[in-house]
Amino acid sequence: MRIIINGINYHPELTGIGKYTGEMAEWLVENGHEVWVVTAPPYYPSWKISDGYSSFFYKSEVVNGVKVLRCPIWVPAKPSGIKRLIHLASFALSSMPVMLWKSWSLKPDIVLVVEPPFFCSPVALLSSKLGRSKSWLHVQDFEIDAAFNLGMLKSVRLKSWVTAVESWLMKKFDTVSTISVRMVERLESKGVESQKCQLFENWVETDSIYPMKGRVPLYKQLELPENRSIILYSGNMGEKQGLELIVEAAKSLKDRPDLMFLLCGTGSSRERLQTMSESLDNVRFLPLQPLDKLNELLNLADIHLLPQRSGAEDLVMPSKLTNMMASGRPIVATAAKHTQIAKVLIDSGIVVEPDDSEAFCRAITTLIDNSDEAKRLGSNGRKYVEQHWNKREVLSKVFS
Repeated sequence: MRIIINGINYHPELTGIGKYTGEMAEWLVENGHEVWVVTAPPYYPSWKISDGYSSFFYKSEVVNGVKVLRCPIWVPAKPSGIKRLIHLASFALSSMPVMLWKSWSLKPDIVLVVEPPFFCSPVALLSSKLGRSKSWLHVQDFEIDAAFNLGMLKSVRLKSWVTAVESWLMKKFDTVSTISVRMVERLESKGVESQKCQLFENWVETDSIYPMKGRVPLYKQLELPENRSIILYSGNMGEKQGLELIVEAAKSLKDRPDLMFLLCGTGSSRERLQTMSESLDNVRFLPLQPLDKLNELLNLADIHLLPQRSGAEDLVMPSKLTNMMASGRPIVATAAKHTQIAKVLIDSGIVVEPDDSEAFCRAITTLIDNSDEAKRLGSNGRKYVEQHWNKREVLSKVFS
C-alpha cells in the first residue's frame, strides 16, 4: 500500500506519540509499503526544536526508508492552554498545503491522521477525498476532553461547540482507532459507529526492553547510592501526570534513608517540580536518556511510578506503561478502579485513587518491604506484555 501519515510528533522524538508513529511507519516500510509522513520538526518533550531542524522552514528527508516532510510550527517555551492551541493550529495550517498536494499527486490507499492534534482532522478528511483514499483517524490521546477535564480550558459554551464539531468530524472517517478498550468505548459514546471503531494498542519491542539482573552499568555512571531502592518516574513531565504527588510522597518518606526518588525526563512541569523538591535529599532529576540507554534506565527501578490526574485516566493510555511492564518491575499507579489502567495493572502493580498521597506512599513502602510480592507483580507485568503488546503481533493484526 501507499500510506500518508499526518501527525505532529515523529522520530527522533524518544517518548510518547512520536516514538510510536515512527516505529509504525518504519515497520510498514520494512513490510513492503510506501510511507510518507507529514509532521513537524522534533520538539517534544523539551518544547524546544531539536538541533539540525528549524521551526520556520519546510524540510524533506528520508528516515529509515520513510519519506518525511517537516512543516513549520510555533513552539512556546512555556506552554499554557491558549499557547497550546496556537501551537497546534500553527502545524495544522502549515501542513495543510503539503497534505492536500501529496494526497492529490500520490493517490494513497490510506490517509492516516494521528490525534493529537485534532486540528489536522478536517484536512486529513479533505485529503482523503482528493486522493480517493481510505480515511483513518488514530486517537492516541483525547486531547479535547483532557483540556476541559483538567481545567486547561473552562468555557462551557466552548466545550459544547468543540465537542459537537469533534463528534461530527470523527463520524466522517472510514476508520477510527484508539489504544485501549475504554477509549474505544469513548469513541462510541461520541457517536462513532461501532463497526468503524478499532482497537489499535501501543506496543513494546520485547527484545529491546527486558528484565536485567543485578545493578545495571548506568547505576554506577549516574553515581546512585548502592544502599537505596530506586523509585523511578520516567517520561514527560506535563500537567496530565500530576507529578506533584511524587514530590509529596518523597516528603512523607524523607525519613526512609533506603529510598531514592528518581525523576527522569523533561516537560512543562519540570522546573516547578524541581523548585518543590529543593529541600529534599531523596529526590534527584535526570535528563531524558538516549534510546540505547532506555532498557538500563528502566532496570534501575525497584518500583515504577505512574501517577495520573483524576479525570485523565481513560482519556489516554500512558505510552510509558508498556515499557515499564516489559522491564519486569512492579508499578504503583493512580487511577480509579473502573479505568483501563487499573484493569491492566490488576496483577502487576498496585493502583490507588488519584490524589491520595497517603495511599500512594503506603503502596510504595508495601512493595519495598515485600520483595517477593514485588518480584511476582513485576514478572506478571512482563508476561502480560509478551502476550498482549508484542510489536510484531500488534502491527500485523492491525495492518493485515
